[in-house]
Amino acid sequence: MGKADQRKIVKKAAPKPVAKAPIVARVESRPNDVHKNGAVKPRPKSGARQANIVLPEGYQPSENEPFMNERHRAYFRNKLLAWKEEIVRQNRETLHVLHEDSAQHADLADRATSETDRALELRARDRQRKLVAKIDAALARIEEGTYGYCEDTGEPIGLKRLDARPIATLSLEAQERHERREKVFRED
Repeated sequence: MGKADQRKIVKKAAPKPVAKAPIVARVESRPNDVHKNGAVKPRPKSGARQANIVLPEGYQPSENEPFMNERHRAYFRNKLLAWKEEIVRQNRETLHVLHEDSAQHADLADRATSETDRALELRARDRQRKLVAKIDAALARIEEGTYGYCEDTGEPIGLKRLDARPIATLSLEAQERHERREKVFRED
């Protein structure tokens, strides 16, 4: 068999490309979000209204106000955005310092200390990167109108808990149940 014949065989043996099935996104909706023709109505973004809210200086959410009203949402949005900006600023500073601190150390102990410090700093920044993702998720929940409500029970999380941990997704009781379950499974 000649080289030309082998090329023909190889060309014939090559599989034909198979068309991939289109990826269909699953859209969850509430019953009143569906038109009669089956199309899903877009939900209005609550964030458009919140941009115009100006909070008084020193404003703290109060239990006397309706839960997660526009002022509450604006307060927590501002708090989350400020937290995120601080983390991003610290990350930039760390990157700048790490870039600047590439000096060679003559002593092995100094070099090891420097590398250990660097590893710890990078680990802390990685944690903060994950925290930024949680902050972004909380901001998205504010836009969707689900912020401040427990993912397990649907009940309000509580203003004090949200003020202490603005990225909380579970009420105090649901978080305690979750931690007890984790502890039981960890001990097994």
